[in-house]
Amino acid sequence: MRLARSLAAVAFLLVLVSALTAPLAARTDPAAADTPVLPPDVAAPAAAADEEVVPATAAAAGPVAVPVPSETAMRYYRSGNWLWILATLWGFAVPALLLFTGVSARLRDLARRLGRRWFLTVALYGVLFALVGFLLDLPLSWYSDYVRPHAYGLSDQAAAKWWGDAFKGLAIGALFNALFLWVPYLLLKKSPRRWWIYTGLLAVPFVILMMVVTPIWIDPLFNEFGPMKDRALEAEILSLADRAGIEGGRVYEVAKSVDTNTVNAYVTGFLDTKRIVLWDTLLAKLEPSQVLFVMGHEMGHYVLGHVPVMLAVITVLIFFGLWVVHRSAAALIARFRHRFGFEELGDVASLPLIGLLFGLVFFVLSPGFLALSRHHERQSDRFGLEITRDNVACATSFVRLQEENLGNPRPGWLYKLWRSSHPPLGERIDFCNAYRPWETGAPLAYGEKIRPPV
Repeated sequence: MRLARSLAAVAFLLVLVSALTAPLAARTDPAAADTPVLPPDVAAPAAAADEEVVPATAAAAGPVAVPVPSETAMRYYRSGNWLWILATLWGFAVPALLLFTGVSARLRDLARRLGRRWFLTVALYGVLFALVGFLLDLPLSWYSDYVRPHAYGLSDQAAAKWWGDAFKGLAIGALFNALFLWVPYLLLKKSPRRWWIYTGLLAVPFVILMMVVTPIWIDPLFNEFGPMKDRALEAEILSLADRAGIEGGRVYEVAKSVDTNTVNAYVTGFLDTKRIVLWDTLLAKLEPSQVLFVMGHEMGHYVLGHVPVMLAVITVLIFFGLWVVHRSAAALIARFRHRFGFEELGDVASLPLIGLLFGLVFFVLSPGFLALSRHHERQSDRFGLEITRDNVACATSFVRLQEENLGNPRPGWLYKLWRSSHPPLGERIDFCNAYRPWETGAPLAYGEKIRPPV
């Protein structure tokens, strides 16, 4: 489940936080093996069929070659192209459907009859809105998150587990809507001209709060988290963290094998809840030296201050998105008020309109945000190499991630522009092979941040 799937304290920021904080948590995995999303005709060609792949055991003899993606991986890639296009269009179509059919207004009327008072009306609308959205998204979610991974051998998850997680997500979203949806709409009522400023000011600390509490209270609802089972490897990781100057950080092993056969690791949390999370599948499928590189990469996100930078960027984007909504919503309501069933933005039935406008704004802005994310990932790859100085472990870890996650190492440029929060795996393997300044005596980019080994 995504980190901020139910940012309901400022409910109409759900679209923003879901889209932007997602690349900040599980999104900092070094695999970058998301399903590519380009139309097939712009996909980069696969590597030549006769290209030799150097196995991990023999990689010390020379550079590690970028593996040729399997036919299964390329089928996964191409089907993923169309699935992403469908999901993107569906994400715009659902709020538009709720608006132009008047369903949102009817949900408000039902909530008003049941709740009577304004606060209860808003709360009940939030619950109904969450339920309707869940039902509309259910067929696509079931296919993309359950049927498709099973078809490609990427998951052995039981159907009961999937349904249980889905209903937990629905319950969390409905609860947060019921408790907090009134906040932005009260601001709209009290200050129609400056509501977007006040809402933005409230949204920022709430994003931080969600980052703090999610690892403690929300993530454990879906998976079991605990200390690493391999104590010897944990000791090596803690020693690496000490060299990186990280104090107070925690390393967790999460039982993701009940959900997926893919591998991943990520950073999450903020302040006292910051932590590095390793999937048990990654620990089972990667060698200890490869795990240490992955950990060095994740530590780089902390040491290089990527979380505060992302929060600052998100703050700017929140205010910009709210301003766009403020400037554009009135004209749309004036033109389509009879179809929408409401006449002002302060009507809770406007929630799909705000979500639609936010979705459009951040779809347009996403290439810039993703470019920043890729820059951070490159920095963390460099940090991971500098702290481990293990080029083979770096390159072969990405090879394993490509193979286990059915990745395409060289997707097309449109995918990289619009969907890639990480550099393509082929580029990362090439970088792992080439970057070794310590062999020539050249200065390290982050040498002052890394303590020498004891």
